[in-house]
Order: sequence, then structure tokens, then C-alpha cells
Amino acid sequence: MVRIFLTGYMGAGKTTLGKALARKLGIPFIDLDWHIEERFHRSVSELFAERGEAGFRELERLMLHEVAEFEDVVISTGGGAPCFFDNMAFMNSAGTTVFLNASIEALFRRLRVAKQQRPILRDKNDEELKAFIAEALEERAPFYRQARYTFNADELENYWQIEASVRKLQELLNLPPDK
Repeated sequence: MVRIFLTGYMGAGKTTLGKALARKLGIPFIDLDWHIEERFHRSVSELFAERGEAGFRELERLMLHEVAEFEDVVISTGGGAPCFFDNMAFMNSAGTTVFLNASIEALFRRLRVAKQQRPILRDKNDEELKAFIAEALEERAPFYRQARYTFNADELENYWQIEASVRKLQELLNLPPDK
């Protein structure tokens, strides 16, 4: 039975690498945010606005416990999920946890082009965006570092880098090259 939780900051590549790894292993991929949106028929932004952060984080915790029941799955958590309640300890007990560690520079490049889709980043200039990323990473690092494995996620910019990263991640996790 395989149950892999990918954690890391937004833009670290949890969805990109998670989908590719799941496809290679022949198992389902679940993005926790997408799962929440599907179950509640609202976007994460709407749920955040309606329930506040505390209400959303409680909902996120419940959905994390729900998807942790699935077997043979790769799960991408929201960037903040490991930082609340006992979520990180829970994921460590329920499966294999991997912190996708991307540099501030890599996160900046990725988030800069996607900031219109992320309300929290939308109005930030380049300098503010870099500072925001650095501050958030410093706050969240103690939680992310509780993952069993840390994986360098800087090189996920094209098909070949993603494929090479999947192979490296399979080796790190001692997973068979093909399922």
C-alpha cells in the first residue's frame, strides 16, 4: 500500500510532481484543495471568505483525514495544511510525507506568472512578492521540516525535468521504477 503526502509552499510543484508520480505509479492523484472544492461546491477562496481562516482550516483538517483513508494514492496538500492542528504528525502516521523544498527564486518565478490566480498575491509587486514568500517560508519551515523526506523541487520547469524528478523521487522513496 502506497500513501504519499506531498507538502510544501504554493508553487513548490506539489500538483505538478504529484500528478506525474501518480501517473508513473499507476495510482490516483488527489489535490486536497480540489477535493475540498469538489465536496463543498465552492472554491477555497470562497470557503475562506465564508468561514474565516479558522473555519477553513478545520474543514481542511477533516478532509485531510478523509483522503488519508484512501490506499495507493498520491496526495498534494495545500501549502498551509501541514501548519495547523496536528496535521503533520497525522500525515507522518498515515503515510509517507515529502517536503518539496523549492528555493525562494524558483517559487518567485512560478508565482510571479500565476499571481493573478492567487488572490493573496495579486496586488504585490516583485519586491513585495519575494518578501512575502521569504517570510511565509520562514514561518512554515518548522512544519515542513517534520516531513520524513525533503526533496529539491527547483527543477520542474519542463517535461524532462519533471520526468527526471519523478525518477529521483521514486529512488528517494524506494518505490519501484514502474508499477
